[in-house]
Amino acid sequence: MKQHIQTLAVHAGEKKGKNTDIIQPIHLSTTFERNEDGVTGEYIYTRAENPNRIAVEKKMAAIEGAKSAIAFASGMAAINALFDTLLTPNSHIIIPDDCYHGTRQLLDTFFKRWNVTSEMVDMTVISNVEKAITSNTKLIWIETPSNPQLKITDIEAVVSLAKKNAILTVCDNTFATPILQKTLEMGVDYVMYSSTKFFSGHSDILGGVVLTNKEDETSQSIRTYQKMAGAVPAPFDCWLLNRSLATFPLRFKAQCDNARKIATYLTTHPKIENVFYPGLVTHENHETAKKQMKNGFGSIISILVKGNQETALQFTSKLQIFKHATSLGGVESLVEHRRSVEGTNPISPENLIRLSIGIEHINDLIADLEQALV
Repeated sequence: MKQHIQTLAVHAGEKKGKNTDIIQPIHLSTTFERNEDGVTGEYIYTRAENPNRIAVEKKMAAIEGAKSAIAFASGMAAINALFDTLLTPNSHIIIPDDCYHGTRQLLDTFFKRWNVTSEMVDMTVISNVEKAITSNTKLIWIETPSNPQLKITDIEAVVSLAKKNAILTVCDNTFATPILQKTLEMGVDYVMYSSTKFFSGHSDILGGVVLTNKEDETSQSIRTYQKMAGAVPAPFDCWLLNRSLATFPLRFKAQCDNARKIATYLTTHPKIENVFYPGLVTHENHETAKKQMKNGFGSIISILVKGNQETALQFTSKLQIFKHATSLGGVESLVEHRRSVEGTNPISPENLIRLSIGIEHINDLIADLEQALV
């Protein structure tokens, strides 16, 4: 029986049968006893497999509609596993000109020793991607909506171009989540998430996940990398994530509803220069977003405050409900001045502020923004 995502978020991955725990216990053991004949049972060693990790991987795969999910200790660990597996020495990767700064830094810091070259392009224009392809392009990395300017890439157009050139595609779908955007259904080879964000939703765990419908040697290599390199989530983190996923669809809907109202409010405020939110008809990629984001436009908003960096930071310091902190996707609303955290080569405008909208009452959130913008 096909089930809706709300049901899958509660029940997928659980053990069936009488006298089983309604809530899965935490399996903290690092090792598991063998049979008398020395043959191993279902589990051997927690780095290789753990009941809590298996359960949460099954749930995330069911929510995504993927054949397999491979969980990691952080989003960056998931990205690193993909780069390490899919890229080769002297290869070339195309990435968005507005993408998570950690993705850029990982390539610049660790993969240059392989002579891996990366090219940043504005992926909102498909011809830019086509022009960037070279004979050694191995991977096109999609991030849509992008972080932090919420640019929208036409996923199907990039996938079509990649397949013509025998290039693999990965989509960082963290901002949209599988509720809004099913990228594997659009033909992407691998989708990754920082499960720290919306999947967790409580700002209390680190996690990442890679999902795919491919059952080939490359996909098996990613699973092997997980087990051998050892960047696996702890059993307690998996247990927390499994618990949090049960309320993920409800939390995310409330966050998206709040974000839509806040984005509309901010577009008319005299102290706001621009609002980046794909749900607004004024967003330059709104039509593409409407085509591929089926159930809403997310809960992240970026704004340009009129003025400079000092003006932007003054605004963040006045907020009372919104907390000035890194990360996003939690039940609490957060605000961040992105340029301050982007390291040695920042690309965000100095007056850009990213808002992660939580589940607080919409009137209180708008009142907080209003008083901080005075």
